[in-house]
Amino acid sequence: MTEQNRASVAHPYRSVTVIGAGSWGTALAAVLARAGRSVTIWGRNEDAAHEINTHCRNSKYLPDIDLPPMRATTDLADALKGAEAVLVVTPSRTLRDMCARIAPHVDPAAPVALCAKGIETGTGLLMSEVAAEELRGNPIGAISGPTFAAETAMAHPTAATVAFPFTYHDRLAPHESPAARLAVSLGSATFRPYLSDDLTGVEIGGAVKNVIAIACGMMMGAGFAENTRAALISMGIEEMKALAEALGGRRETVTGLTGTGDLTLTCSSTTSRNMSLGMQLGQGIARDKCFDGRPVVVEGEVNAVSIVQLADRIGLPMPICRVVHAILHDGADLRGTFADFWSRPIQAEPRAMEISLDHPFGTAAEPALPELDKDIA
Repeated sequence: MTEQNRASVAHPYRSVTVIGAGSWGTALAAVLARAGRSVTIWGRNEDAAHEINTHCRNSKYLPDIDLPPMRATTDLADALKGAEAVLVVTPSRTLRDMCARIAPHVDPAAPVALCAKGIETGTGLLMSEVAAEELRGNPIGAISGPTFAAETAMAHPTAATVAFPFTYHDRLAPHESPAARLAVSLGSATFRPYLSDDLTGVEIGGAVKNVIAIACGMMMGAGFAENTRAALISMGIEEMKALAEALGGRRETVTGLTGTGDLTLTCSSTTSRNMSLGMQLGQGIARDKCFDGRPVVVEGEVNAVSIVQLADRIGLPMPICRVVHAILHDGADLRGTFADFWSRPIQAEPRAMEISLDHPFGTAAEPALPELDKDIA
């Protein structure tokens, strides 16, 4: 090994705290523990913490999966004592409150990686901007990618992106950056991290993909198949690119793991709550009856509001997100709304062509969607 290569070796964080003992928080804690880190996981439930400590199980969220040894606690101050890096794995709607709660206890020099995907309703702030308002100057980044928690916890080969803004010093010595050090803290034989300095692009991909997945589910539930899903994925990527670019991110980021990769996964399986919600709605099941009436939090349902609010503020069309918003929050008819979406003016795919043509069925009175099964409806 040359001196130059030796200087590029990144040193992992020895002690990492994961805030949030749900399925994804537990899976990430397992990744860190398998990579040799000293891991503490914080959760609200005493019984869950006891089960993790004594049986290496989190049966509520990851049943039948054996976890590597880690320490669990319900005491925030105890969880954060001595933490060299912190992962915050809580729903986007509770992120502000959680960051305010951890602020007095976390070392201001410790990088904080956010694993919630969304945009704050009302403010239009990205999760990193929300965290920055509540923390004391900690480096703030994100971990995102095509990752189902159970598969990650079972050590299936998985890839994700670790994104932090790069300071001047980080560019001179990238191996010392929070992104590099956290990436090697996570890396193992089955978990492959990538680095990014485009935090905005990464966050936008993670937020918008949930809404697009609901749209895909709606159309699958309504009786359509792979042509429709592929079209929505492709058009959804374009909406991600447009929003990322408008907020200062890079379009190319959206073509990577945190955009195209995550979107493809989320739109491919009802393991995703977003896809599952969409499919149930597409089958004609009322929202309050979805998930057998259980109060399941679906990030894309919340994000549809904040994304449309932000799109209005900066003047972006984002038609798929608007369709989902209209159906979920304005009581719009699913069949008619999608029919209108499909008969929008015809546009050129290369944006530079700047062509728009009236669709020949743009004023069709009857939406051309298959009839719903009356027993389901």
